Amino acid sequence: MAHSRSHADSHLPKDNNARRLLFAFIVTAGFMLLEVVGGILSGSLALLADAGHMLTDAAALLFALLAVQFSRRPPTVRYTFGWLRLTTLAAFVNAIALVVITLLIVWEAIERFYTPRPVAGNLMMVIAVAGLLANLFAFWILHRGSDEKNLNVRAAALHVMGDLLGSVGAIVAALIIIWTGWTPADPILSIMVSVLVLRSAWRLLKR
Repeated sequence: MAHSRSHADSHLPKDNNARRLLFAFIVTAGFMLLEVVGGILSGSLALLADAGHMLTDAAALLFALLAVQFSRRPPTVRYTFGWLRLTTLAAFVNAIALVVITLLIVWEAIERFYTPRPVAGNLMMVIAVAGLLANLFAFWILHRGSDEKNLNVRAAALHVMGDLLGSVGAIVAALIIIWTGWTPADPILSIMVSVLVLRSAWRLLKR
């Protein structure tokens, strides 16, 4: 009995990594569906585009979860360094994907300066606040007791952080739109948030 408990405890850190990734995936995917519904009801292409961003994040979290699961497998003759190498590879892919996604957001923000779109500020505020709460919860799940050496979980946390900052920016933009009707606030704050996310992604890539 004691031996079995000791054996289970030795696997606890990895199990915790997988559990955190799974919970974060559920939260992210669930809010993505909420954004799709909100985008359809409000006619907001911005919300639908952000739902696509959330879909990419959910896929990244799922990929990170699979990488953690595979990393438990022992080394083989063919893969001398073992399945743990997949964890590092997943972290690199996640960081690259984050850079690409952020650059696409900047590109879309620049386009909106030339072709402004009407935004339902009130509904945007409701969805943005809900997104902030969901992302705070997902980030807390990933960050709570995380292993500094697990780059895979850190990369997943950066994805969620990007959405968290985006929710804050959306709240500020929604307030400006509601109070003043000035829609360019949305692309301006999107670019500001993108710069912060790119900085974090670059730090991860250098590691």
